Amino acid sequence: MTTNNLSFFERANTWIKQSVMLRLITIGIIILLLLIPVSMIENLIREREERQREAITEVSSKWGEQQTITGLVLTVPYKTNSRVYESDKPDVFKLVESIGYAHFLPEVLDITGVISPEIRYRGIYEVIVYNSKVSLTGSFLAPNFEEWNIDQNDILWDDAFISLGLSDLRSIQENISINWNNRQYFFNPGVESNDVIQNGISTRLPVKLTEYAGTKHTFTLDLNFNGSTSLNFVPLGKLTKVTIQSTWKNPSFVGAFLPDNRVINAGGFSANWEVIHLNRSYPQYFKGAVQGINESSFGVNLIVPVDEYQKSMRSAKYAVMFITLTFLIFFFVQVLNGVKIHPVQYIIVGLALCVFYTLLIALSEHIPFKFSYLISSVSIIGMITLYAKGIFNSQKLTALICLILVVLYVFIYSIIQMEDFALLMGSIGLFIVLATVMYLSRKIDWYAIKSKEEE
Repeated sequence: MTTNNLSFFERANTWIKQSVMLRLITIGIIILLLLIPVSMIENLIREREERQREAITEVSSKWGEQQTITGLVLTVPYKTNSRVYESDKPDVFKLVESIGYAHFLPEVLDITGVISPEIRYRGIYEVIVYNSKVSLTGSFLAPNFEEWNIDQNDILWDDAFISLGLSDLRSIQENISINWNNRQYFFNPGVESNDVIQNGISTRLPVKLTEYAGTKHTFTLDLNFNGSTSLNFVPLGKLTKVTIQSTWKNPSFVGAFLPDNRVINAGGFSANWEVIHLNRSYPQYFKGAVQGINESSFGVNLIVPVDEYQKSMRSAKYAVMFITLTFLIFFFVQVLNGVKIHPVQYIIVGLALCVFYTLLIALSEHIPFKFSYLISSVSIIGMITLYAKGIFNSQKLTALICLILVVLYVFIYSIIQMEDFALLMGSIGLFIVLATVMYLSRKIDWYAIKSKEEE
């Protein structure tokens, strides 16, 4: 029957069924519509990540937050006079006495510590916490005010104090005392001046006017405190040495300085830093506040080696590419073998591909990511393969679809595992796919497809 004998609606219906361009446009529209569930999946991952952060925050708030040790700082108050001018008489002023603070940093600061990690659970979420025992030893030079031209009578030697900064004081497990020149002094909460340390403890110490400039004050100090996720240090010493050991196998060294030496093995890790005063932006002694102290901190993060949400998000980023490649496979099977596939069938296959990600997220919260990926991919590949068998009614074509899907899922998993080479592998993979498409379609007479199907 010729198309001349058909009505307008019959000819339009025939064109819709046989038009290759319309099929491609329809597939493109379906892919755009599937961006909606893909976006919902990414939002779901972000929501689960936020719940994980809330669980970590809740446990950390009770056990101990991320900790940063700042200190020690020797502070000597002094009297200072400032002019206050009268508002109605700009040439008339009066002297107002106030208290200033001169801060002196250690000549040598040697820190050694052991981090004992634990994994706590809040629901299904893991939270890394630790107990740390840290020792600080070193020395101070006697405070010297000569460069500042401050009258010796204005220096309040009896009010001198030493302070130590710790981010979360609630986590301290026992009383803290300092052995200063072989005498013991106990710390009290709070600091008189927040020029250097905003949150910490302090104690008054005997520092005398009669000491000469070369006098050294030696100290030792032991800390026992809890924390979570990370432990950091501020290198206040003219020479700061830090040595840390732990049984945690997956450390991440962060901050302004990386370790000079580190050893990571099955038994845990050890690392040591050595920082001199020339490596930082603030001096050994100063008056008032100074910039750059917090920026000089360094330390270690105790990380979970496999973050299921990060990997799930990375896999979801490839969802559009995955859906497009799968539809491309179905399209070429349709064109090269004369199989008719309805747009609804494309939608069903696309939704099945989206369900893969929800399965992956749900399973990865309970079992390792690699097993979650295996179970989810096998389930979806099996479902799509059985569905394709009903569409194509051919074991050969069904096996081909199954094989290609397996290759695609293995390829995506390989990309997810590669941090540094993900872009390279993804680009090579897309190049191979495009080359394959060009090879398969090189001899297709797109104008003859319609007449072929009509025969």
